Amino acid sequence: MIHTAHSARVVWQAVADREDGGMSDWGIALIAAGSAIAGSIVTGWYARSAGIRQAAAARHAGDRQADALLESVRMTLRAESDHREFALRRQTYAEFLGAAEARILAERNGRRQADDDVLLQRTLGGVLLEGPPDAADAAQHLVDCLRRHERPDELKRAKLAFVSVAQERCRAGDLP
Repeated sequence: MIHTAHSARVVWQAVADREDGGMSDWGIALIAAGSAIAGSIVTGWYARSAGIRQAAAARHAGDRQADALLESVRMTLRAESDHREFALRRQTYAEFLGAAEARILAERNGRRQADDDVLLQRTLGGVLLEGPPDAADAAQHLVDCLRRHERPDELKRAKLAFVSVAQERCRAGDLP
């Protein structure tokens, strides 16, 4: 703005200095130069403002795109974590059920071994840690029935109760 005001003063001074009241070549050149400078300043100001707005819009669009990408990654990681949790829970339940079956068979045959008790206790610990409480309770009930040497029909009911809870908890999307 200072250059524009200065240019205008120079132009008017040139016009006033002239005796015949007409405009000299210098005056015309100065007016043209002043107009060009003023036009450049105004155009530059609006171009700068438009550039700032475009940059802000591009930054906002980039932020939204980055947020969408991060949410997609979070969802993928969550799904993978749920799948791993499901697989671990299913494996834990299967190992416990296998150990319980071995112990039930040993009860029927009368060929119990110390390793059967150790394996059953270890796999019970896995179910107790993995949970949830209803599965842990059903597993504990089955082990208690085995330790009390319950009748075969009671063992079968306890085993089926555990299997029912385990199946319910292993259904897709049923992870707490």
